Amino acid sequence: MDISRTSGIRSWCKRDALILMLAIGAVAAMQGCTVGRDYQQPEMDMPEQWSQAVSEMFAVGADPNLAGWWTIFNDPQLNELIQQALVENRSVQAAVYRLQASRAMWDYAAGQYYPAVDATGSYSRVKVSKDGMTQSRDEIDPINLHAGGFDFLWEIDLFGRIKRSVESAEASYQASVEDYRDVMVTLLAEVCRNYIELRTIQARIVYTRENIDIQQRTLELTQSRFQFELVPELDVRQAESNLASTKSELHVMKISEAAVMHRLGVLLGRMPASLKDSLEMFKAMPTVSRQAVVGVPADVLRNRPDIRRAERQLAAQTARIGVATADLYPSLQLAGTFEIQSRQLGGLSNIHNQAYSIGPGLRWNLFDGNRIRNVIKMEEASAGELLANWENTVLLAAEDVENAIVSYSQQQQRQVLLAESVQASVRSVELVENLYQTGLTDFQNVLVTQRSLFVQQDQLAASQGEVLQSLVRLYKGFGGGWQIPDTQETAAQTQPAAH
Repeated sequence: MDISRTSGIRSWCKRDALILMLAIGAVAAMQGCTVGRDYQQPEMDMPEQWSQAVSEMFAVGADPNLAGWWTIFNDPQLNELIQQALVENRSVQAAVYRLQASRAMWDYAAGQYYPAVDATGSYSRVKVSKDGMTQSRDEIDPINLHAGGFDFLWEIDLFGRIKRSVESAEASYQASVEDYRDVMVTLLAEVCRNYIELRTIQARIVYTRENIDIQQRTLELTQSRFQFELVPELDVRQAESNLASTKSELHVMKISEAAVMHRLGVLLGRMPASLKDSLEMFKAMPTVSRQAVVGVPADVLRNRPDIRRAERQLAAQTARIGVATADLYPSLQLAGTFEIQSRQLGGLSNIHNQAYSIGPGLRWNLFDGNRIRNVIKMEEASAGELLANWENTVLLAAEDVENAIVSYSQQQQRQVLLAESVQASVRSVELVENLYQTGLTDFQNVLVTQRSLFVQQDQLAASQGEVLQSLVRLYKGFGGGWQIPDTQETAAQTQPAAH
């Protein structure tokens, strides 16, 4: 190796590297001022407890076990459906991709702290005019110019524009995490709701078929009595009409049953009819295996993903105000280039053919027709809107829980009364049939009691399902379900490097 060339390289490295470090240190020392207001998490007064009139139905204040709240129904098939839905549901998968995209945006924003360095290379054939900027009496021959090196551009965050943009991106990512969790909460509630709806419809179908059997026997009885001229033909026709009307209800219920099974199939990320074989067999409705547990109202603020998402969106918007405000102040950039230039391609290997430049650049907007200030006003107005949205989300969440508590309490009491009504109606049908056979009552009483039995049994099944649906709404109202461990979410939650 050429010793003189090596010495030249070392000399350049020591001298120019020192200049570069001094320039970087000087502009870096100027950082530290951050414009825009710091974010303050909003607060809202919450009552200390839920409705006094219905709180006795629950264990209040204890751990509500939101991570696996659906196990309260003690139904293995429901548990299996939920596990499959968490893995295969397409809405959850879409939320994961949104989460990954938001994380990439956070990393992108954090990358602004570092300089952008580009490798460069060029070739040009140059001929200077005798009458141009550089004049000469002699004809200058064209030359070949080869160049290779790099350039860089580094924005110095004088007034916190980059810092605020990173804050905004981080809060937006956190909002995406809560969006993912909200999708999980909704999915779990939807699987439970549709499964309970399916078992409710099937219970109604069982009651309907029992009533069809009763009304079929009544029709046969009226036909027999009509043959012996003991009753008019009107009784036969009314019995036929009553039976046909009840049978028609069966088809409506079968439509609803198929629709619910199809919905469950889609929730599990499958074709709609894929669960038909496993779900069409009748199974009793789930039963509550333990006392329902609810938290205090303040738990809603801590657990509801939609509330947490709204709060993070507000935080992101608040940081955007700082980003816009920074445009009112000077922006400072450090730019530089380093190249090896030579007329011969082989000269690119000679470090002495160096050309470089480095220095700061300042840009400060002095007049723009108040565009920047109006952008700041728009960002502040958007923050006010998001604050109102957060407050409204809190109120709607409290409403959801209060309604679910009242519904659970009232439907339980209604269920008890409907069960008593069904027992009385069953006995009434037995009595009126005996009276009709002995000729002690007319057929109109038979019709009324049979129709009443059908209605009461149908309402009883619906009420039993509504009690369970109220629990689903309650736990969804508390944001239950997202607390379960999930590798898809945690995989995207590593923090970017500290700055």
